[in-house]
Amino acid sequence: MKTYTKTGDKGTTSLIGGTRVSKNDVRLEAYGTFDELSAFVAVLSDSDGVDPHQIEVMDRIQSCLLILESCLALETTDDGQQATTKYIPQLTDDDVMFLETEIDEINAQLDPLKSLIIPGGNILSSRAHVCRTVCRRAERRLVEMGGEYEIDDILRRFVNRLSDYFFILSRLLMKRSRKCEKHWKPAK
Repeated sequence: MKTYTKTGDKGTTSLIGGTRVSKNDVRLEAYGTFDELSAFVAVLSDSDGVDPHQIEVMDRIQSCLLILESCLALETTDDGQQATTKYIPQLTDDDVMFLETEIDEINAQLDPLKSLIIPGGNILSSRAHVCRTVCRRAERRLVEMGGEYEIDDILRRFVNRLSDYFFILSRLLMKRSRKCEKHWKPAK
């Protein structure tokens, strides 16, 4: 099987279901940004110094991201509703609760946050911040897509928790490096 199909040479691609759309369609921008996030999650997960539990968590996150991307790539009906298909898995409240549990467990190990944090000081923490910021951008694309197409609320909640997870993880990775977080001190 060839990697290239030549079907996108004229600037279009297919949604799940076969409808061809422009490669700058809001849906592609949304799920493409989540694909970018997944690649950055891989960079963080594959980094030396990430513990096995966090790797397992990030593996589950990447699986959830593929589900999310598939949901965003579904064809929509004329009234803007997503076409349903029994072959596409769905994110559930359990996936959101999984992230909330991870956030709570990590947060319990950290000092209370008293100021804004400037990313930097440790490569693992910085990579988690990159995941956080790409996740926030993907969330903005999801909201933009929601202006034109129906978006399941569970997707929004999952993405919102996911960026929180990467923020808290960045703090934990900084703590484990035994370096101090860089707290923002506005100029007077």
